[in-house]
Amino acid sequence: MKKRLLYHKLIPYIHHKNALLITGMRQVGKTTLMRQVLEEVSEPKLWFDFDNPLDQKVFEDEDYKVIYKRLIDMGKKTGKLSVFIDEIQNFPQITKVIKYLIDHHGVKFYLTGSSSFYLKNLFPESLSGRKFLYELPPLSFQEYLYFRNAVSLKEVQDFTLQDAIKKNSIFTHKARVAEYEDFLTYGGFPEVVTTEDKDTKLMVLKNIFASFFEKDIKLLSDYTDIRELRDMILLLVPRVGSMLDVTRLSSELSIDRVKIYRFLEFLQGTFFIRLLPRFSRSIDRAVAGGKKVYFTDTGLLNVVGKISEAQVFENAVIHQLSSYDKVSFYNKRNTAEIDAVLDKHTAFEVKLTGTAQDFSKLTTLSSDLGISQAFVISKKFQEKQGFLSPVVL
Repeated sequence: MKKRLLYHKLIPYIHHKNALLITGMRQVGKTTLMRQVLEEVSEPKLWFDFDNPLDQKVFEDEDYKVIYKRLIDMGKKTGKLSVFIDEIQNFPQITKVIKYLIDHHGVKFYLTGSSSFYLKNLFPESLSGRKFLYELPPLSFQEYLYFRNAVSLKEVQDFTLQDAIKKNSIFTHKARVAEYEDFLTYGGFPEVVTTEDKDTKLMVLKNIFASFFEKDIKLLSDYTDIRELRDMILLLVPRVGSMLDVTRLSSELSIDRVKIYRFLEFLQGTFFIRLLPRFSRSIDRAVAGGKKVYFTDTGLLNVVGKISEAQVFENAVIHQLSSYDKVSFYNKRNTAEIDAVLDKHTAFEVKLTGTAQDFSKLTTLSSDLGISQAFVISKKFQEKQGFLSPVVL
């Protein structure tokens, strides 16, 4: 089975004392990744799935010494012990146990959790300074190509934006355009990518969406009316690529603004949506400004609702750019806009068919903002300087 790129970043830290915590949406491959890491661990190791109440029971004791003795007995050896726990958000008290076992017995922990919202809001700070936290997103397009056996691991492992710019050509575009259309339609969940049958791909995506409601919302939220959150998700679909108007959302759903903000925080914390901040040289302004909404995966977006080709394309490109660095957008009083600014140094305009006028406007505005590089990402290939095909990103 293919290994996610994050796997190769985790392996150097298997001998470090800190716990390794992997977060990300359901079905992005966290459990598979952790089982692959387990195979590289030589010392005694134990696996627990906290979707199973019986596995939780192992850690339910007021005396943490008893828990350690229990784990040692299960490992059947003395010395360093490695403990793998899947879906830790099901048992909040576990972090206190983990802290004790790390500090007093040097136990190495490998953990997964499906919600940064839950970890931030409900977990105590007991693991502060004792964990390395990683997010596992759906596959980027480059990783998608690797999973489809179109490129080698070495080609994609250290791929940079500058590599993408160098690869931009009509030959690369034509070679990858069919795969990119598949990526736009079905997204980057590993099981979906590795499934050939299109009807089965859609079934898997629908199951992922159903699982989100069955597990994450019911388990991780205290919202009594789940229909409100469902209805808000449906209203967010046609707003992809647009600045959020919380007042209007509140009015359309007949929900107060405070609850809308809580819903947005929850959806972002469970990796269902991505809220893109406004570009600013000032940190305070960037935090205070309005945000644009995108879905984490275009396949999931297409299952939830129907939107324009341009919106799906922009959503995919924002996801692709986010694999390189932090992304923001620029909006000047609704009179001038840049779709994406990567790490405050490179500006991008996203168009189905980019024109010379698009590039001229972008370069002028970027120069005014002190942004050194600018490119128009055009779905229809344009063999001109300053234009990039999305298939190289």
